[in-house]
Parts: sequence; structure tokens; C-alpha cells
Amino acid sequence: MPQRKLSIRIDGELVNASDGTTILEAARAANKQIPTLCYMPGLSAFGGCRLCLVEVSGVGRLLPACTTPAQDGMSVTTTSPKLTRYRRMIVELLLVERNHVCSVCVSNSHCELQNLARSLGVTNVRYPYNYPRLPVDLSHSRFVLDHNRCVLCTRCVRVCAEVEGAHVWEVTDRGIRSRLSCELNQPWASAASCTNCGKCVQACPTGALTEKGFAVEELIKRNEHISALALSKGGAQA
Repeated sequence: MPQRKLSIRIDGELVNASDGTTILEAARAANKQIPTLCYMPGLSAFGGCRLCLVEVSGVGRLLPACTTPAQDGMSVTTTSPKLTRYRRMIVELLLVERNHVCSVCVSNSHCELQNLARSLGVTNVRYPYNYPRLPVDLSHSRFVLDHNRCVLCTRCVRVCAEVEGAHVWEVTDRGIRSRLSCELNQPWASAASCTNCGKCVQACPTGALTEKGFAVEELIKRNEHISALALSKGGAQA
């Protein structure tokens, strides 16, 4: 049966959307950009980074666009001084939580977190840095896991489970102690379920998961290919 069409207003413009789509999907279909970090087309929506927060008329709180269904007649604001302030704060908190030193990162100039900071005008951080002592897993013959760069977006977790079907990755512990974990905290090289496909590396928005043999600024990831594969295989829609 054909999907019911919805009519919603995004930033004052009337937009048509299919029933069952999210605010983010409707906005992108109308060429309206909402910043995201944990979202990736073809994968299930996580709603963890909160960068896609939007204002919905009649709702007293900000809502994540990637997990909020579009409803007929709703009015959405994607850009405002309040939203920009919140998004800058989120990026700043992400930067202070780990050790993001762009100048020595292989994903420098090709990092989604760095691009977001630049687009939002984050030129300095107002909060004290945590400087946690985090390890780097070099055990794999091809890939590297650097916990210092991880933003816990879980894109690697979801692409490994939903596209590759290997279920290698998970997030362990809670709060500020949360860490990306490989097969119950084993070294990556010891992961019997890992197929060495590299999808997690390509899905990673930062330099947390990288491929060996690349110098600073050299690693360009192609997560659009992963999204195309996920969608062609009937991957979960956000």
C-alpha cells in the first residue's frame, strides 16, 4: 500500500514527507541540513550525540531529529541561536572528554567532529580538559583502535552488527568511564568473530578507528559506501 503523505513545516517552509520518516529524513529530503555525528543512513538511529536537536512548536523541550517521527502539521525549527548554543556546547564537551589532538591525527582535515567544530565556530573550549589516560590497541595487523579519539557514537557497533553481522563491538561501563569494547574487552587481534572487513573503520567519524599505513591528514573514510551497502541490503532505517 502507498505510504500516507505528511505535510510539515521546516524553518517556515512547507515540506512533504512520507509517513514513518523522521524529522531528520524529512529535512534532508528537502535539502535542509541538520548537524549529526552518531547518525548514519542505513543504520538504526541511536540519538546519542544530540547534535541534531531541533525545536518543535508546542513542545517544551528540544527533540532529536534522528529519532523523532515526523507528524502531519508539525512545525520544526532546525536553526536558531538557542540550537547553535546547545550544539557548540555539545562539541566542546566532546572535545574535553577525550584527547582530541587534531595536529597529530591521521583523520585531521577529514574528521566529522573537526568539521562540526569548524562549522559551528568552536575556536576555543570553555571547560577544563579531562586528559584521561586511554590506551591504543595496535594488536590488529591492519587496523588501530585509539580510545583517545572515540566519541562513543556507536556507528562501528551498529555497522558491525547490522551490516556485517559479526557483533564484534560493544560499549562497556557507564558514564565517563564508557569505552568501546572488542569481544568482552579482548585485544582486537584476538577477536574470533572479526571478519577484517574494515566497515567499522570506514563508519567511524573520527580518528578512533583507523587503518595502518596512513600519515596525518591522509586517511579519507568512505562511509557513504557503507550506507549504500546497508540500504541495498535492507538495513535498518532511522
